[in-house]
Amino acid sequence: MNNRNVILSAAKNLLLLSVIAGLTGNLLTGCTARYEKLNTNPNQVTAEQMEVKNYRTGTKVTNLQNLVVPVEEHIYQFVESLSGGPYAGYIGSTVNTWLDRFETFNETPDWRKWPFSNVMTEMYAPYRAIINETDDELALAFAHLFRVATMHRVTDSYGPVPYSDAVSNEGLYVKYDSQEKVYEEMFEELELAISQFKANEGIDPAGWKSFDRVYYGNIAQWSRFANSLKLRMAMRLSYVKPELSREKASEAIAAGVITTNADNALMHAVENRTALIYNGWQDHRVGADIICYMNGYEDPRREKMFLPAVRGGGFAGVRVGSVVSSKTDFVECYSNMLVNTDTPYLWMNAAEVTFLRAEYELRWGSAESAKELYEQAIRLSFEEKGASGADAYIADNTRRPDAYTDPLGAWSVGTRPSNVTIAWDDTAIDIETNLEKIITQKWIAIFPLGVEAWSEYRRTGYPRLFDAAQDLSGGAVDVHRHARRLRYPLEEHDQNKANVEEAIRLLNSEATGEGTRNGDEMSTRVWWDVKPYND
Repeated sequence: MNNRNVILSAAKNLLLLSVIAGLTGNLLTGCTARYEKLNTNPNQVTAEQMEVKNYRTGTKVTNLQNLVVPVEEHIYQFVESLSGGPYAGYIGSTVNTWLDRFETFNETPDWRKWPFSNVMTEMYAPYRAIINETDDELALAFAHLFRVATMHRVTDSYGPVPYSDAVSNEGLYVKYDSQEKVYEEMFEELELAISQFKANEGIDPAGWKSFDRVYYGNIAQWSRFANSLKLRMAMRLSYVKPELSREKASEAIAAGVITTNADNALMHAVENRTALIYNGWQDHRVGADIICYMNGYEDPRREKMFLPAVRGGGFAGVRVGSVVSSKTDFVECYSNMLVNTDTPYLWMNAAEVTFLRAEYELRWGSAESAKELYEQAIRLSFEEKGASGADAYIADNTRRPDAYTDPLGAWSVGTRPSNVTIAWDDTAIDIETNLEKIITQKWIAIFPLGVEAWSEYRRTGYPRLFDAAQDLSGGAVDVHRHARRLRYPLEEHDQNKANVEEAIRLLNSEATGEGTRNGDEMSTRVWWDVKPYND
């Protein structure tokens, strides 16, 4: 019997006892009172009964979990499959009637609102309810953690976003904060959650098990995930605020992060609806970029991540942004990702966290430790995928990514995207050689986390990607640099005009990276995107 049925059963029993008491108890109880008891709906659950086993608050926690990486298929598709995934070189579309797409930089007005308005609308309702209606320390910790876990993806995609004013204001048409301020507030909120988790690590998981679809009430694991998220966010600031980046990353590592696959943050939804997107609708196929890297490396993880193409066999990727001549041809000629209805949604794995630690050591610690962590991260990824041959792969210093041969003959690229090899280079005289290795291998290991991979591409310039196949923006985007952010929804411009104009002013003031443009454009670089371009 599920938790809701248990609650309803308890409610019925309580009401039945009340009816019996009304019939046989105190004779001074009036007929009206007895009549009301007899005519109470036995299926109605009171507010008090909704609190049995944390039901009312617990369902809101589940709702927040559902938005970290969206489990609803349409929101997921817009956030990951249509924008983050293509910009990361992970995913290309197969639908020949989609003429206005994120991946060709001319998305429709309707598409623009999904990664912004739809995510925040769904997220802030349960968040506000928990913040305003409970003093349960763990419920508050979950609310704080999940807002940060969701909103860091939104701000990384847009730059300035509503944050400080969005808690008290019931509408979304509120003022924006600069991205620097958003990061300051996210760190504060995350650190509050970390302290609350730490204080409750010994609690019995039973109270949250029914509502927690990631760690099932294991608070010690939530502490490790929260610290790992802090590490991810800290390293995002490595170029714009290197001292703050180092400080926050050091704190996170010292407090305890994810180090084994047993602690991977995986959302076990009732049903993985991305299976509908990829297997049912068949609107997308795997991108040429990641396939060419893994084909060139003869990566043993390919068969654990992708399906061979229906026509021609082997692993073949679609050039992101190419003209779709025929959906049938694209569906059959390019590889699909492996996903089933029972596949959990990846939030963060031990490989990613270990690559982050390797980068931390490369920048501020020991080169020997960086190498050790880099190799450990690759082994963790092989272990997670169930692939063999990690040691031989790590030692390979000859294989390089492949150039791209399009099975349909239209969008081939005759040069490799990069000459980066796998084996650590002990002779490198600066960090760039081994940084490219770290980020490239992390990019492979965190597939299909498109928003995160796109953010890391913009932060570091790695992995090197093929130029965008088309620019239909009218010249607003450099096809070699790709999109640097998403544009705000038109509804924001129309209905929240003054606040959006101030947000664009903040965006322009923070856009200090080389070659940046100004305005609410895909080519404007966000606050932390300041590293000089690699070439």
